[in-house]
Amino acid sequence: MTLHVLVLGGTTEARRLAEALVAADGIRVTSSLAGRVARPTLPPGEVRVGGFGGVGGMTDWIRAHRVDAVIDATHPFAGTISFHAASAAAAVHVPLLALRRPGWVPVEGDRWHVTDSLDGAAELLPELGSRVFLTTGRMGLAAFAALDRLWFLMRSVDAPEAPHPARMEVLLDRGPFSLEGERELIRCHRIDVLVTKDSGGDATAPKLTAAREAGIPVVVVGRPPVPDGVPVAGTPEEALALLRGLPDLRP
Repeated sequence: MTLHVLVLGGTTEARRLAEALVAADGIRVTSSLAGRVARPTLPPGEVRVGGFGGVGGMTDWIRAHRVDAVIDATHPFAGTISFHAASAAAAVHVPLLALRRPGWVPVEGDRWHVTDSLDGAAELLPELGSRVFLTTGRMGLAAFAALDRLWFLMRSVDAPEAPHPARMEVLLDRGPFSLEGERELIRCHRIDVLVTKDSGGDATAPKLTAAREAGIPVVVVGRPPVPDGVPVAGTPEEALALLRGLPDLRP
């Protein structure tokens, strides 16, 4: 029996998971990418690009393509699709797993200010600094648009769209980033506060070390929750083990 696994992807972990699934016996994998990045790195196996059109569209796609299991390996902050996946998987009675890289943990010397939203981060900034390294991505910049007295260095893979802060320099780049490179950005741009989402992983973690060394505060936006009842794996290997352990699936 060949199992059809739908991977909701777009992350490094999702690509690694697709590689592991393609290499496994008896598994067909389709990776679904949201299409928000202009030139994504495509995983092995079958790939679809674009949204499903909400819960109903995802439900219909899972049913029409005879999907046996869904693995939500989206970015930790792609909260909407995670809840759509939970509803769609429940509607068609297929198992759902989540793959989430572990979050970051502060260490001695860190000056973290944790909040639960971009709006919360924007409220904190005026008291923390005036030259902001903004690494939360190009979505949600409207939260910072009214902060006219602050200067922003905004880094993202693709160019942002308005609304966004008036005093903003855009740096188009894709991780992984080196510690030396992050140190240089902070020094050259005279950054005095960093804003990041708790994305976890190693690819963008050097900015936290560079901020600690520079003694600057870091505003950390916490993750949205995974839907209740969804098993969570921390690595692609754990996700594959969870998949193999499901009672109705024996790849």
